[in-house]
Amino acid sequence: MYFVRSLIMLCIIYLPGFSSSVLAEDAPQQELSVNLQELITASLKAKQEILLKLEKSGGQAMIPAFEAMLEGDLYYRKADSIVVIASKGSNGNYSLVKALSGEALSDVAKKEIKKIRVNNALRIKLRTAIARLTLASDDPALRKKAVKNISNKLTDDSIELLKQAKSTETVQSIVTAIDSALALYALDSEDADARLQAINDISGDLSPAVRNKLNLIVEVDDEGEYAEADAGVRAAAVKALQRIESKIKVYKFLEQLFFGISLGSVLLLAATGLAITFGVMGVINMAHGEMIMLGAYTTYVIQQLLPNFVEYSIFLAIPAAFIVAGLVGVLIERGVIQFLHGRPLETLLATFGISLILQQTVRTIFSPLNRQVITPEWLSGSLEVNAVLSLTYNRLYIILFALLVFAFLQLILKKTSLGLHVRAVSQNRNMAKAIGIRSGRVDALTFGLGSGIAGVAGVALSQLTNVGPNLGQAYIIDSFMVTVFGGVGNLWGTFVGGFTLGIANKFLEPVTGAVLANILVLVFIILFIQKRPRGLFPQKGRAAES
Repeated sequence: MYFVRSLIMLCIIYLPGFSSSVLAEDAPQQELSVNLQELITASLKAKQEILLKLEKSGGQAMIPAFEAMLEGDLYYRKADSIVVIASKGSNGNYSLVKALSGEALSDVAKKEIKKIRVNNALRIKLRTAIARLTLASDDPALRKKAVKNISNKLTDDSIELLKQAKSTETVQSIVTAIDSALALYALDSEDADARLQAINDISGDLSPAVRNKLNLIVEVDDEGEYAEADAGVRAAAVKALQRIESKIKVYKFLEQLFFGISLGSVLLLAATGLAITFGVMGVINMAHGEMIMLGAYTTYVIQQLLPNFVEYSIFLAIPAAFIVAGLVGVLIERGVIQFLHGRPLETLLATFGISLILQQTVRTIFSPLNRQVITPEWLSGSLEVNAVLSLTYNRLYIILFALLVFAFLQLILKKTSLGLHVRAVSQNRNMAKAIGIRSGRVDALTFGLGSGIAGVAGVALSQLTNVGPNLGQAYIIDSFMVTVFGGVGNLWGTFVGGFTLGIANKFLEPVTGAVLANILVLVFIILFIQKRPRGLFPQKGRAAES
């Protein structure tokens, strides 16, 4: 049987064209390997020719090797002269991957590898080669990045590359970026009409390179002479700068508004649970911040338990944080608060004591040091609208998340029996008892619901800041301000109050500083409460009015 299989294999191998086709397929890879190994012994001048051969035969597959060589990370292993990309690890050894295939190799000590030398001339060749290869990429994001990199250092060669790329480019945003780069280069032309046309072409471009170039045109030296001799070109540059500055002001306003809305969404999440418990039960819960802290630590624990599922752990952390914080809230209400109804000062002191206990418990279990929650890749980075406005994904998602939580809570309070009982108890507790509503059960569930929402707020905050025992303390005062300003027990008041205070704070900070901005907001709320003691949207009902 073995003889038969061997005979069949020999027949297949020696079929006409078989061996030649295999060799034809392996030849390009072998040529690349040979050319790459030539970099080890070749002179710096000869390496320029080798780079051209590698670019021609390897195409876009050579980009990682070229980038590593540019950054000084291209080495060869002394034992077998394999060209590798090396990165230093925390233990002092170097992690290796093959430069061509990307295959991982075993870690080695520094003495077992040697760097492939480069100089400035080679770096220029490498940047040009990387630009050529990236401009031909199928990925629009890579092509756009290549145009941006080329624009930072324009030369005659790079301009030719951009012109060739423009002739085949189909994505309009990339074409616009190429046009901007070509116009920037034309600003150094000796022809005044060409410079004037270039200014008109980039008059709406907000990139720093354009602004710097236009500022150089209108610059005056120490002797009072303009850098640009032509008055018409200078006037066009001034007009273009004014137009750009007016656009920048608009986008800076939008950026401040975005940060204000994102802060408002955090305040909304933090204050919503407090508004429920404060409005229904009249309890000043000083441990509310610790419910936020518990939610954040729940997120951290889940990431530690599921290290291979960090990208999706947050979807498990949201319900887990709600349950953990909600159960702790129910225990607090059943164990302490139910015995202190009608005694607000004692309730305040009791919940303050509980907050200290919870903080110390967390310090004992996790230590006093802050813990960092890993942000999933889909929450990292930012949405770049233009050169001066980018919206971070984590804040965008938190805004959407806060709105979803608010809508879900409204659904519970408006469409469920629990919501009906909560509204009845908040409006007139005695009448609710008289018609058979178990106010004690409603109090426990309400406190648990408010604490659970605070736990969910902790999940969101873990994506913005480090997790520590004092995390909740940073938001408890702001939560009370939002609740009182919006109207105790009114969710729509909390919604409006959260976003109003968040936006006001972010617009005041650049003018007054962060500390003074908080003080001014607090003073405003004090004055506002003097005028409207029950907030923007006062609670309705006989009990509320009394």
